[in-house]
Amino acid sequence: MSFKPVRLYPCNPTTARGVSTKLSASKGKIIYTNGKTVIIRDLNDPAIATAYAGHTQNATVARLSPSGYYCASGDVSGTVRVWDIVGEENSLKGEYKVISGRINDLDWDGESKRIIAVGDGREKFGHAFMMDTGSSTGEIIGHSKVVNAVAIRQQRPYRAVTASDDTQIIFHQGPPYKFDKTIKTHTKFVQDVKYSPSGEHFVSVGSDAKIFLYDGKTGDMLGELDDSGHKGSIMACSWSLDNKSVVTSSMDCTVKLWDVESRKSTASWTVGTGVNHQQVGNVWAVPDSLVSLSMTGDLNVFDPRVGDKPARIIRGATKAITSALSTSSDTFLTGTAEGRLVQFSVANGEASYIAGDGHTNLVTGLSSTPDGKVVSVGFDDKLREIEQNSFTPAALSLSSQPKAVAAAADGTVFVAEVNSVEAIRSNQKVSEISTKFVPSTVAAHNTLVAVGGEDQKVHLHEWDGKTLKELTTLDGNKGTVSAIAFSPDGAFLAAGDSSGKVILFKVDERKVVTSRWSFHSARINSLSWTADSQHCASGSLDTHVYVWSVQKPLRNIAIKNAGPGGVNTVVWLESDGHVGKLVSAGADACARLWEVTFHS
Repeated sequence: MSFKPVRLYPCNPTTARGVSTKLSASKGKIIYTNGKTVIIRDLNDPAIATAYAGHTQNATVARLSPSGYYCASGDVSGTVRVWDIVGEENSLKGEYKVISGRINDLDWDGESKRIIAVGDGREKFGHAFMMDTGSSTGEIIGHSKVVNAVAIRQQRPYRAVTASDDTQIIFHQGPPYKFDKTIKTHTKFVQDVKYSPSGEHFVSVGSDAKIFLYDGKTGDMLGELDDSGHKGSIMACSWSLDNKSVVTSSMDCTVKLWDVESRKSTASWTVGTGVNHQQVGNVWAVPDSLVSLSMTGDLNVFDPRVGDKPARIIRGATKAITSALSTSSDTFLTGTAEGRLVQFSVANGEASYIAGDGHTNLVTGLSSTPDGKVVSVGFDDKLREIEQNSFTPAALSLSSQPKAVAAAADGTVFVAEVNSVEAIRSNQKVSEISTKFVPSTVAAHNTLVAVGGEDQKVHLHEWDGKTLKELTTLDGNKGTVSAIAFSPDGAFLAAGDSSGKVILFKVDERKVVTSRWSFHSARINSLSWTADSQHCASGSLDTHVYVWSVQKPLRNIAIKNAGPGGVNTVVWLESDGHVGKLVSAGADACARLWEVTFHS
């Protein structure tokens, strides 16, 4: 038995209200961060993506070197990691603690040798260093508050500019970089600063909704771009590759294109209204595509030549994926910690949101009913139905916080809650069974309903259409039963627990088949069976996925480090007895597709 990775379905950037989110691009690829992960994805082909998970703290900014061989990424602890992007290993070139707090931005010089990182530190707000040794190459001084952005001129003579919450821009000469002068043009926080590709100019934007243009070599202010400008804080700016245009993104939900020579706005796009559509970052990716980031994490791709709307919107999860469901061999559905339901196309990686009023908090479970609907439960204590990629208007309030959901053959939906199990049909509560134990998970097959508990037992029930009758308890687990799943033929029941053990039961004989599926070292979060009931996959908090065989219980496939931060869910998309396609997803908000070969 063997496996190979097939595809990564990357997360979208994380955002924070009132904070500029730094995006960068190189040769048609866009680079950003989410949690501890750095994502490099191809703008035109969603199937091409890389996730780097080398940071131990949340990453905040990442930029590729001009040479295209390395990426430098900074995190909230003030650490910069320089790593190789050529090859799958992403080997570390160097790790440097440069300031004592969060890094907000960094930039490379034109030779791919020097880096300046800036942010929020106690002793200093920025540091200039060599990428290969970490040795200092100047000093970044002059600011009295957190520094939000830095830009380095890519041509000799090198120059660097930094922008800060103290409303000032500091102009540096170098290398070694040293203070040259203070530029006082803005009256509020300066959010972003960028050099043009030619190095002839640089531009700054701020919370005062102002845009200023400067001489790249001297730092002299040349003028203001002020024709029908933004009405809110401008969070980001980027240059076109031909040095002729600048794009700005604002909290007033607009994106504007400016002609540098005339200093006039040549195009304006309104993305939407409200907080969710505030624009907090941007980058000019390829000559005919610029990208602006919404507060929701959506990447809006604009073509400056056409239209008053985004040419397309790249969607995806921005917080941990907590549950998943195969909706067909071509698509799978995921629930996230922010309450969003995201559907992915298996073939091309395109992501779309389930429309309508959905959950407002973490989605704890998804299940499909025999009539083709999907039901979901979340920490907003609601059960919702999804039909034709949209939430139905009806939402049922549950008695308490749901742990898991499962649908039986007659269409009844069972929800495991804190002290009870609710039975629901046609969005109406049929019955509610109080339990003497604390339920933690639930599974159903035909008329059998299995409820896993914190008492380390599986409680097997019979459903007669009106009430649940407990038949027996299945013992063998060594911790809270955290995941259970019936095999498709109903012959077996797998039960995973908080100790990392998976017990396989024979349902009709009520006995343990094997208790040797015990290679995980932490809580089992999810179990999924192949269609032929011969193999079961388990995903765990220990970041690993195992595929177990019923016929050969001692054999397994170990997919190590399948999900940085922990695997929350696994689901089989298809399997034919020889080869299967398995999706795993978890804490890093990314989903991964694996091809598993059962017989070598």
